[in-house]
Amino acid sequence: MNIYRLIRPLLFLCPPEAIHAASLQLFHQAARLGCLPSWNISPRALERRFWGLSFPNPVGLAAGFDKNGVALPAWERLGFGFVEIGTVTPRPQKGNAKPRLFRVPREHALVNRMGFPNEGALAIRRRLERLKEEGQWPKIPVGINIGKQKETPIPEAARDYVEVFTHLRELGDFFVLNVSSPNTPELRRLETPEMLLRLLDAVAACHPPRHSPKPVLVKLSPDHTEQELEKLVTLLGEAPCQGIVFCNTSLKTSPDGLRGGWSGAPLKEKATRLLRKIATWASPRLVLIGVGGIESPDDAYERLAAGADLLEIYTGLVYRGPSLARELSLGLWKRGIPARRVPVP
Repeated sequence: MNIYRLIRPLLFLCPPEAIHAASLQLFHQAARLGCLPSWNISPRALERRFWGLSFPNPVGLAAGFDKNGVALPAWERLGFGFVEIGTVTPRPQKGNAKPRLFRVPREHALVNRMGFPNEGALAIRRRLERLKEEGQWPKIPVGINIGKQKETPIPEAARDYVEVFTHLRELGDFFVLNVSSPNTPELRRLETPEMLLRLLDAVAACHPPRHSPKPVLVKLSPDHTEQELEKLVTLLGEAPCQGIVFCNTSLKTSPDGLRGGWSGAPLKEKATRLLRKIATWASPRLVLIGVGGIESPDDAYERLAAGADLLEIYTGLVYRGPSLARELSLGLWKRGIPARRVPVP
């Protein structure tokens, strides 16, 4: 019996952001004290290798869940094959006014208007360095999602991404440029080809000489037309970019007026359909990470079959509970993982 499904109605009586913060602290303390049971299931058949990194299974934690890396040691024990923390900005940022996170249980969805609340690059660097010093660093790859400060003008946004990348480049295994959140004013202007190429070039110039460059990915919005997406994906195949995370939350307003970035089950069909298109446009060297509405092993298999190399989950954890990563990996192990769209170059 899934205990989480028994206690979920009680949890849902509390404000979503409060429960989220309490859950992170619970996972943090349990991992620190060594009392978090291991749900890791990573048979060799599930392993995937990209950029010289081993992903023991293809199921990752999406950015936004553990923004500040508070519970970083816990995710491997909960069965994740990798984790993406953030979004991290150069300086601490409170984000948008509360309430800013809403559940829509009838649709298995979340709506957020968070606005990149985080402790800032320096504080997060200190936390990550401390985890390494204390021997609590996970064995799974750690990605870092980075963004701009709310008040930074779009023409100057590249400097924010460069600053965060410079502070954290020795700690992250890969980096994701968040240019598609609907909750930071004008941020999606960075998804135009000219602005995106300028941003990627600026970050690429920060790699230290004589060091292997860290993989840099771009997280794209699902709200583009197919023509716009094709143009962006083609550009990324020729730019200093190693992958695409698809997709971010979708901006819409519900019939009852709830507006913000929607995630979860309502995004699944669109995210899968557009990912299938992206897989046909993308350069073979680009690693594709599929996100949006993945709640079951069938969902996970479908997204991999559509062209994803790796997966990330967030909203599904809220509705299915912390055992979801293990359940997805177990289901994929029993069914088998679809072959990659093309061999890894």
